[in-house]
Amino acid sequence: MASENGEDKLLAAVRHIAKTLGRTETMADDILQIFSTFDGRLSREKLSEKQHDDGSLGDGGGGGVAAGDDRLSLSSMNRTLRYLDHQISRFVTSDRLIWSDSADASAFLEAVDDLLDTIHDLDPPAPGNKPLLDRADDLLQKCMLRLEDEFRSLIERSDGGSPLDAPAAGSSPFDSDGENSDGDDGQVPVAHPVKDYDLIIDALPPGTVSDLHEIARRMVVAGFGRECAEVYALAHRDFVEESVARLGIRHRTAEEVQGTPWADLDDEIARWLKAINMVFRILIPSERRLCDRIFAGLSPFADLAFAAVSRASAIQLLSFADAVAIGNRAPERLFRVVDMYEAVRDLFPDLDPLFSDQYSTFLRTEAATLSKSLAAAIRGIFMELENLIRRDPARAAVPGGGLHPITRYVMNYLRAACASRRTLEEVMEEDTGTASPPDPDRPSSSLAVQIAWIMDVLQGNLEVKSKIYREPSLSCIFLMNNGRYIIQKVRDSELSVLLGEEWIRRQMARVRRWGNEYQRATWSKVIAVLRTDGATGSASVAAKAMRERLQVFNSYFDEIYRSQTGWVLADEQLKAELRISVSELVLPAYRNFLARYRNAADSGKYAEKHARYSEEDVEARIGELFEGTGKRS
Repeated sequence: MASENGEDKLLAAVRHIAKTLGRTETMADDILQIFSTFDGRLSREKLSEKQHDDGSLGDGGGGGVAAGDDRLSLSSMNRTLRYLDHQISRFVTSDRLIWSDSADASAFLEAVDDLLDTIHDLDPPAPGNKPLLDRADDLLQKCMLRLEDEFRSLIERSDGGSPLDAPAAGSSPFDSDGENSDGDDGQVPVAHPVKDYDLIIDALPPGTVSDLHEIARRMVVAGFGRECAEVYALAHRDFVEESVARLGIRHRTAEEVQGTPWADLDDEIARWLKAINMVFRILIPSERRLCDRIFAGLSPFADLAFAAVSRASAIQLLSFADAVAIGNRAPERLFRVVDMYEAVRDLFPDLDPLFSDQYSTFLRTEAATLSKSLAAAIRGIFMELENLIRRDPARAAVPGGGLHPITRYVMNYLRAACASRRTLEEVMEEDTGTASPPDPDRPSSSLAVQIAWIMDVLQGNLEVKSKIYREPSLSCIFLMNNGRYIIQKVRDSELSVLLGEEWIRRQMARVRRWGNEYQRATWSKVIAVLRTDGATGSASVAAKAMRERLQVFNSYFDEIYRSQTGWVLADEQLKAELRISVSELVLPAYRNFLARYRNAADSGKYAEKHARYSEEDVEARIGELFEGTGKRS
């Protein structure tokens, strides 16, 4: 009992001191607040209870008690806000970073938590609470602005303005070669090649990530989650964009890309192919992980921050490829466009989980659209190849009926293209909407149809070009050379799988037909001269007729030898086959003619004089045809 009386006396003395020294109610409340910090017996609750028991705040009635409770609550809240204002103001007005001292950081966060609790108690506002709530909101706004500054400073201090300062183990995949890392603006830094994309870049230290998470948590609770995500994106975007720049990628408009000479654009595409894998498989997934850690449990702000920080760099890479896709479709661009298509296509399994949220799913859509644009570009390039073949003019004849440059170009082009046969089939099937063939090793696909069509266009062009030769037999040699070359290139590549054996057999039959046409055009008149069934009449008349025929043969054979040794059959097997065929046609007729001629009655000693070539000579000279030497008799 004595103890209770002593405590009552102490509380009464404190109230008296506060009342005496406090010229206003606010000053008295401040004095009571100070006393409450020194002794647990002088808590604000006990002082308030005594005030109520003493009736100093009441009016003696039931309604007066309720009004007294309201005034007491308002007074307590007022005192709490003044205390928090005092605590918080010394932080928000400081020129020194709060997070430069961990104790200050903890104290500031504790004050913010208390302020948030107070606002929660005031909301929804009771009658008379609105001024207090407005004061609390103003104070909260100051806290949020300072937390934004601290949040930004933590990020900027940690990544230091260089994407290579991230504390990842080992060298960063975005390190440049030493010669280009000295800050020389005249050179584009080139990143080291990376083959293993199963890497994570820790752009911020774990301690910083923890501090950022604590700040983010308060800002989200205070209703400033979107602002926090935006601050993160603005502060960290430079790191992402500089990382992309160190891969040799710079922002280009579509007009700039399409106006770049192909040799330079080819180099840029080579850098792009490396960059898109590193950005979408290392850099952006690392950003996804970092955002998820900083905004852990604070959905959807992790997604919002991730989309904001990665959007610009992702769009930059995709836009470059789109500018290439809608640009010039010259055939030589096919191989780079195929590389770009494959790079984007192969990313899809990684993009699905990466861009699955509402804020970044559009990037996945953009990538899918780009894939379709690149596929359309590939199909367009094949159409341009057809047009190029059709437009190739029949100007000068190839000397000796040799291989035409358009044949070599088209066949080597298609052979190289079919190294990516699976991809090209995928692209062509996408256009028709048909399913892939069940047997991928023996396809009858849209690509096969496309290639066969190009072959028909090429063959038609070659037949037009063959007509510029004045000699029909040389036209046949020209078609045989080019036809045989086409067959060889088809057999030695994936083209054989696409076109099939039946196509090859038909092409071989055409070559044989041209060979037969050559023999008729060149040797039919020779064989006609060597016929002996028309030599009738007396022996002397017959001998004279045969002698004249022999002279005509010599003339024909000399002319054929003189011209056709300068003709060309590039394929050795084809050359040997045609020589054998000619020998089998000419030699028996010549042998029979010589035998009849030597047995003629009056040929006698003049037989050998007119028979300039022996059978062996004719065979030897046939064996020298198509060498491209232009021998003369």
